[in-house]
Amino acid sequence: MAYSHWCWFPLYIAASVGLGIIAISSAIHSSDSKNSTQEAKPIPHDLSLNASNALRRAGFLLMADLLHHSPSFFKPPQNSTIFAIKDSAIRNTSHPLWFLKTLLLYHTAAATSSNPFSFHDLLNMSQGTCLTTLLRHKNISLTKVDRARNSLEINNVLISNPNIFLGDQLAVHGVLAPFSPLHPQDLLQRGLDFFIRSPTCSSNASLSKDGVQWNRILHLLRLKGYASFSVALHSVLEGTKKDYRGSLGFATIFAPPDFMLLGPNPSTLLDRAVRLHILPQRLRYEELTSLPVRTLLKTLVPDELLEIDGVLDLAPCMLVNGVEIVAPDMITSEKFVVHGISKAFKMAELLDEAEKEIEELNRDQETVIGAFSEEG
Repeated sequence: MAYSHWCWFPLYIAASVGLGIIAISSAIHSSDSKNSTQEAKPIPHDLSLNASNALRRAGFLLMADLLHHSPSFFKPPQNSTIFAIKDSAIRNTSHPLWFLKTLLLYHTAAATSSNPFSFHDLLNMSQGTCLTTLLRHKNISLTKVDRARNSLEINNVLISNPNIFLGDQLAVHGVLAPFSPLHPQDLLQRGLDFFIRSPTCSSNASLSKDGVQWNRILHLLRLKGYASFSVALHSVLEGTKKDYRGSLGFATIFAPPDFMLLGPNPSTLLDRAVRLHILPQRLRYEELTSLPVRTLLKTLVPDELLEIDGVLDLAPCMLVNGVEIVAPDMITSEKFVVHGISKAFKMAELLDEAEKEIEELNRDQETVIGAFSEEG
């Protein structure tokens, strides 16, 4: 009898996975059917090829291949705007086609005018403006608009390569990472709505009233024994509020017990170092542990991502960027969560400086040894 039960087990697994794929596929199909009744005709295939070639020249090889073969499974309507993800942000290139199609739909803004959005068009929009995507009308939000620096972020992801392709019926811009951390297995188990949260679409939203309660976080960090990080966070808070006014409605904060910057110019790195410890979304410990290993997490530093390392085998501790979460869900609220970590995350700038200092010390040591050898 036990044997017969085990014989059926693979069939149960296959059936559950199959039903999950059908559910996701039907959701995507319903998205297509809704869009087909409202949107214009699909863009011509030769236009897809031209955009694909432009993406390839810019180094976006995976998205170039997807767009090159788009007529078989993805037909963007005329006047669409596609946000292409950098290859380095998509670690696994063997994802199933239904998942890649989901990714494309979510990173394609639906047409709302007679032309697609150029980078100039996006830069002239108000911070907090939302764009409707082709994925079941899920929205993405312009979370940071800096006209002085010619910089723009959508869902807190930087547009790194604006205007890769500009045509009368299609625009393509390059972005550093996906607008939301997605994984096929998680989508099958929990669905789109669990991972893709509705962004704040009001440009007049207030951080202090409707968003993250920073003063409460500072107070509780001090009470919990994280005074040095509380001081560091307080020193950069005004700049963070100014940059993300009305758009940082949720946050996950990784708080180290000791927060010190060592180097010749610590003040210039403080702002980036603190922002590296903040995610623009609320992720409880249970949600973090459910993410696949090597999942990349967006931080408030556009070009710095954190990576999920997973749970240790020897102890029930989770690692993010090689650092243990020692106090999960230490402070929680509807808008934010704070996790205590064993030490601060290392920044690329500090590592580069350390390597240079080590090289200089080695050279000095070789010089001294050489001098002693000559004297001997």
